Amino acid sequence: MEASSILSTVYPLPLPLHSSLPPSIKSHFCNHAISTNYPLKLSTRPSKTRSLTIRSAISRTKKEETVEAVKQQLQDCYLLAGISYKGFTVKQFQELRTQLPETTKVIVAKNTLVLKAIEGTQWEALKPCMSGMNAWLFVHSEEIPGSLKPYRTFQKEQKLDGNDFTGAVFEGKFYGPDEFKSLETLPSREEVYAKLLGSLKAPASAVVGTLQAPARNLVMVLQAHVKKLEEEGQ
Repeated sequence: MEASSILSTVYPLPLPLHSSLPPSIKSHFCNHAISTNYPLKLSTRPSKTRSLTIRSAISRTKKEETVEAVKQQLQDCYLLAGISYKGFTVKQFQELRTQLPETTKVIVAKNTLVLKAIEGTQWEALKPCMSGMNAWLFVHSEEIPGSLKPYRTFQKEQKLDGNDFTGAVFEGKFYGPDEFKSLETLPSREEVYAKLLGSLKAPASAVVGTLQAPARNLVMVLQAHVKKLEEEGQ
């Protein structure tokens, strides 16, 4: 037997696809899904649902951080005021921060987050301000007029007539935009001391009038009197 015949018997040569193979077998060999020319690939792209979940978690974390930042500013805070923020540029906001005294801080936060931070506190009286875009001014000083004046100066220089105070809370009371003048004209500590010292030297009726003033003024009277006695060596 010839060598070619032996090889054909032991190792039959594959028939070409164009031969008369049954259709089922021919389609099997022509199936591109198992062809090495089209290897299977696994997608490494994150699913849309997973991306949304990550973004949602980041957003929730930022909101929690903002609420916590507002709560920290409320500590030792004497006055909290809202300022209409619409139309402010980033440059203007940065410049405003440099002009405020160290005891006054301004931040931008959504009304809903600020409302969450002040819920259940005396600052909750600020609710009437919770509309529109607001920046929030935190005053950590008893010198209220001196803390508000820098913004008034900045507002005038930048011609921001429409960016006025939207309201404020001072000693648990809400002050609307029309009542801000009373806050901006509060007497300074030195003026209060001078008035109280004058009352101590005045007739009894004047002293009684002073004692009938708010408790905060009474405390200042006593402090001034103690200081005076210390200076006199008594």
